[in-house]
Amino acid sequence: MDSDALVSCGAMMLQFVAEYWRSIEKRPVVANVQPGYLRQLLPAQAPEQAESFSSIINDLESTIMPGITHWHSPNFYAYFPTALSYPAICADILSGGIACIGFSWIASPACTELEAIVMDWLAKAMNLPEFFLSTGNGGGIIQGTASEATIVALLAARSRIFKEKKTEDPTLTLGRLLDQLIIYCSDQAHSSVDRAALILGCRSRKITSDSDCVMRGEQIEIAIAEDRAQGLIPFFIVATLGTTPTCAFDDLVTIGRVCEKEHLWMHIDAAYAGNAFICPEYQYLLNGVEYAESFNFNPHKWMLVNFDCSAMYLKDRTHFIDAFNVDPLYLKHAFQSSAPDYRHWQIPLGRRFRSLKLWFVFRSFGLDGLRAYIRKHIQLANYFISLISKDNRFEIVFTAAAQLGLVCFRLKNSSNELNERLLKALNDDKRIYLVPSMVKQKYILRLAICSWLADEKHVKFAWDVIEQVTNKLLSE
Repeated sequence: MDSDALVSCGAMMLQFVAEYWRSIEKRPVVANVQPGYLRQLLPAQAPEQAESFSSIINDLESTIMPGITHWHSPNFYAYFPTALSYPAICADILSGGIACIGFSWIASPACTELEAIVMDWLAKAMNLPEFFLSTGNGGGIIQGTASEATIVALLAARSRIFKEKKTEDPTLTLGRLLDQLIIYCSDQAHSSVDRAALILGCRSRKITSDSDCVMRGEQIEIAIAEDRAQGLIPFFIVATLGTTPTCAFDDLVTIGRVCEKEHLWMHIDAAYAGNAFICPEYQYLLNGVEYAESFNFNPHKWMLVNFDCSAMYLKDRTHFIDAFNVDPLYLKHAFQSSAPDYRHWQIPLGRRFRSLKLWFVFRSFGLDGLRAYIRKHIQLANYFISLISKDNRFEIVFTAAAQLGLVCFRLKNSSNELNERLLKALNDDKRIYLVPSMVKQKYILRLAICSWLADEKHVKFAWDVIEQVTNKLLSE
């Protein structure tokens, strides 16, 4: 394949994607296939001879597209959004075309420096503390996912506590320390925290949130005292801003004060809600962020940047460098003391030129455009609330400190079983797609505004579907 072929093949691919976007609203939101469908459509062996690119494109609709769940359909209301925009797609094409592996400054100076710059832009837009800027002891790095960021923070915190305890007891081994370490998170925290503890090999304890699904410092302080009395070493806590089940916001101020007093590392997971902090009216939810050692959110959820792009900020990068620094001769270079080598801030060695996506999106939309996009989703969620509030069969449940783009609801005075049947009936209907959650022993339905194509007419359509399916279910 040469440059001319790239132009012609690229044109075919872009045309396919453009047509997909034009038709996405007409496609069934969830794939109507069974496991193993694709194996029946593709040959058992790879082709021995080259095929034309046009034949590959022509096969997409009959093979791949039937198995796609359309996350960007305006009828998709499940999970949380995953973001996308044409500038971000074009940035990914450029990243793939350049195909550099930016593990160090010398491996790709522009890849390294652009990442530091756009991460600083983002931190300033959110009014984050100055210690998260690359000009100080901290800085920002693009990880793959928020789950990955939690693991990275946990490993850095383990490195810090091991170094401190080793000073007190030179005979201490890492294995012996791991037997004593314990981390904390809310009972509403993302399951990735549990996975991080499994990977690290340490204990974890869930703190019971209050009736509003908020974790507070008082409960953590009690748990720490109990665990210290058992000979355990508390060292790490994950506070969540915008929990997955209900978009609840943990109390950073009281949690942070406990962390400061007890010398715990506080990592903040704001995967979805963190995007809203570019809007000044939501920055009050960051009160207490000054206590954090690390902070993370996903622009690939709500900032028009396609997957993967997870923004992680560090208060003191030396803890991360200590945790990940493996420096063979073939990776050394003359500028190590004057430029960051992001290979020391992450688990893998190689990394893609992901900062191009942020740079293209910032320049194409501006902060004003991104704020308008987020505010529109929040307005659409409030519009759904106005519709459902007129039907006295339903109730809005677990209203968070900031509603943002998620609405949690259920049938009033009803059993979990009936709400579960309602969710199944809605998804079996296939016109819209929702997912549930179980919170405080209540089965709830979640409606998250996800698509950048979503408008009031789509939200009204979703409500009409919910109303119709409910009428049928209750009549039966």
